[in-house]
Amino acid sequence: MNVAGTHYRTIWLKADNPSVVQIIDQRRLPHKFVIMDLTTVEATAAAIQDMTVRGAGLIGATAGYGMYLAALEAPRTSAEAFLKFLAEAGDQLKATRPTAVNLAWAVDRQLDAIRAGEDLHAMVAIARDTAGQIADEDADFCRRIGEHGLALIEAIAKRKPGEPVHILTHCNAGWLAFVDYGSATAPIYAAFDRGIPVHVWVDETRPRNQGARLTAWELGQHGVPHTVIADNVGGHLMQHGMVDVCIVGSDRTTYTGDVANKIGTYLKALAAKDNDVPFYVALPSSTFDWTIRDGLHEIPIEQRHAEEVKYMDGRTASGSIETVLLTPEASPVANYGFDVTPARLVTGLITERGICKPSEDDILHLYPEKRAVSGVR
Repeated sequence: MNVAGTHYRTIWLKADNPSVVQIIDQRRLPHKFVIMDLTTVEATAAAIQDMTVRGAGLIGATAGYGMYLAALEAPRTSAEAFLKFLAEAGDQLKATRPTAVNLAWAVDRQLDAIRAGEDLHAMVAIARDTAGQIADEDADFCRRIGEHGLALIEAIAKRKPGEPVHILTHCNAGWLAFVDYGSATAPIYAAFDRGIPVHVWVDETRPRNQGARLTAWELGQHGVPHTVIADNVGGHLMQHGMVDVCIVGSDRTTYTGDVANKIGTYLKALAAKDNDVPFYVALPSSTFDWTIRDGLHEIPIEQRHAEEVKYMDGRTASGSIETVLLTPEASPVANYGFDVTPARLVTGLITERGICKPSEDDILHLYPEKRAVSGVR
């Protein structure tokens, strides 16, 4: 993704100091573009927890680099002490965001790889290489999601020649939520770059406004036509034929096709079903949970701080960035971060291996090597 004409990923090693991990501080967007340094696993955990970085793929990549920083910090007195430190660092990272499965997946992948090292020097090198591999795979998988999803947008465009394809998104499942390209946005960028006219309805996505703040910003950087809407507008647009397709992301999807995503996704899926609007979920394989069948009852739903609902940041007329209180100060708040959309409401899943129905048979047909993991033969 380009920012003011310069290509960036969302996470990388500092060019002149590979012991420093650099990220984009997403809390500052869209008003400021700030690059932040991470040098410890504690700082990495805090960045994930407070949503300096967010989005399933980027959380996983950040956890991968966090384990590399942990390897740099770990005591070198013995392999046992070194690995004990890394295991504790992994637990610290896993505890930050319980819903996004990419986080635990990346930590466990690092630990498995590091344990195979012959000595401490090799273990550190493996941690660095594995972090890079996780990031590179995330970007490549999202690029391939874009290629597969492009066919869906092309098909719609052929049915309405000369008119834009109207796509509704929720939250931010774009470049900023992954290492590059994004999941839900990858087909949109691919279509736009192909010259297909597209227009994106961008849900603001309360309470943290990832759509209004992040999706709108990155679409604007790429030049993609878009319109920000309040969260509750989507159903109205669908009723009046103003949405051709919904494409959202996922933070955890079961191997039976249930999808956990940013709170409010379920309501969009219901509206789409009622109005015969195709509802697709774009995700890399790292977002599948191969151990869970029943998403509604088995996926842990993160509950976050009340302040995210009660307060909002914004730029004032004078240009300063300020925080304002939206609610009565004493009012209690429930802040559920995610909801689960049942497979029956999902038209299809767009993955790096292709598009499939949200069913156990179709998902495991794309990923036959996961049959043993899921317990299905």
